[in-house]
Amino acid sequence: MAEKRRILLIYTGGTIGMIKDHETGSLRPFDFDKLVEQIPALKKFDLDIISAQLSRVMDSSNMSPAYWKEMVELIEQNYDSVDGFVILHGTDTMSYTASALSFMMEGLQKPVILTGSQLPIETIRTDGKENLITALEVAAAHHDGRAVVPEVAIYFEYSLMRGNRTTKFSAEHFDAFISPNYPELAVAGVHIDYHDYAIDQDRATPLMFRKTIVDEVGVLKLFPGIRKESVEAILQHSAHRGIVMESFGSGNAPTDKWFIDCLKEAISQGKTILNITQCPSGRVTHGRYETSESLEGIGVVSGQDMTFEAGLTKLMYVLSKADDPQEIKRLLIKDLRGELSPE
Repeated sequence: MAEKRRILLIYTGGTIGMIKDHETGSLRPFDFDKLVEQIPALKKFDLDIISAQLSRVMDSSNMSPAYWKEMVELIEQNYDSVDGFVILHGTDTMSYTASALSFMMEGLQKPVILTGSQLPIETIRTDGKENLITALEVAAAHHDGRAVVPEVAIYFEYSLMRGNRTTKFSAEHFDAFISPNYPELAVAGVHIDYHDYAIDQDRATPLMFRKTIVDEVGVLKLFPGIRKESVEAILQHSAHRGIVMESFGSGNAPTDKWFIDCLKEAISQGKTILNITQCPSGRVTHGRYETSESLEGIGVVSGQDMTFEAGLTKLMYVLSKADDPQEIKRLLIKDLRGELSPE
């Protein structure tokens, strides 16, 4: 008789594990053990499910790099003793966490599936039960002795998506996440239809857990009428080694001399500026329009088709690995974990 697959279920908090405070009406996390009580079907699974939780159970709005490190440590400590991992996480920052974890774990050969819900697990109409049950099934899926999905992914409302390709686009609908520039890894219906062509099958890279990630980054979101003082405040802040610039369309930005000079000054100081489009889908293409033509020349790095969440967390990760601006640029434009598409 084959041994049961063993899955580590990591609870971080989020709507899936919240209950309503009858005095205030607000949602707050409840004890993890009560979450399991809400889903009797878990006991019928032919799986050995063990559980762990972060040192602080939280609404995901409080997520930070310190807790990403804690998750990686939990995965590293249990990696050899389990077949896969499911992380229960709030939806608001789930794409950030999935992206960060993908960069912090190199050569992953086991599934790390993040999921959650839009309604608390105790709610009759909750989406949490199906999300959790299917995420567990995905994490346990093996073929010919190998994990079917050996990467960090998000499962939500019948769709399995590469974690660093996702973004949350709805606060109201059950299908809260999209993967705008990359196909789904699987679709769940009566059966789970895995899209093998989209799943990372490269297991040649040695397994490495990288637990250092820096937060010395800022965000410059462009808008019509943005003031020089606002741009300088972001670009010249002493805490910012890197800046994600959210530009228009295919990477376009103002051509005013003062704006270009601000970018040049920051880059001359050794800071990295990563250009990510504000559009939900598409890619940054420097030089496609006159309004982005000069950016490449002054050293702004194209984020290509990365999501904002992937671009930000990749910048945090790369800054932890390199100090030289050219090496930082080389790593940013290189596809490290399937976060970039070839042009």
